[in-house]
Amino acid sequence: MDQKLIEFNKSLRKKDMPDLRVGDVIRVHKKIKEGDKERIQVFKGLIISIKGKQSSSPMITVRRESGGIGVEITFPLYLGSIEKIELLRHSKVRRSKLYYMRERSGKLAKMKSQDLTEEELKDKKSGEKKEVEDKKDSEEKARIKNKEEGKKEKKDKKKEEAKKEDKKPDKKVEEKKKDK
Repeated sequence: MDQKLIEFNKSLRKKDMPDLRVGDVIRVHKKIKEGDKERIQVFKGLIISIKGKQSSSPMITVRRESGGIGVEITFPLYLGSIEKIELLRHSKVRRSKLYYMRERSGKLAKMKSQDLTEEELKDKKSGEKKEVEDKKDSEEKARIKNKEEGKKEKKDKKKEEAKKEDKKPDKKVEEKKKDK
């Protein structure tokens, strides 16, 4: 029964996420909507806990220190507004929850770090290449769209000028009217 439930929960997961563990330093890219504008905000920090790892919606708590003040945010891993999660490095940890990090700051909060494995580095590099390619594609599409819009504007201007010329009466026609 438990195995069936685990398989069901895994089937509900919609994104490929890196293998996250407590003690990892990550960068979370989250979409934020302000009025009618949408932007991506990056939150970099240490994972101090993972809750519900077997469920269809696990939660991670990420902590960072900003200006001497600790900031913690709890993210549902498969939240739609999370654009991506980058794994920066692993730390050597022997606990499942790092709540003791809340009392530490500065040099005391440093942890022994481990390098990423070769597979993780390859995944990271291939992900960066895809992002660069996607960015180039979107820039190229934007350029093509701008060119098409420019061409349309030129055509519209030509049409307007032609209409203005049609509205202007010819001098010969005016002279004939005067003669009559």
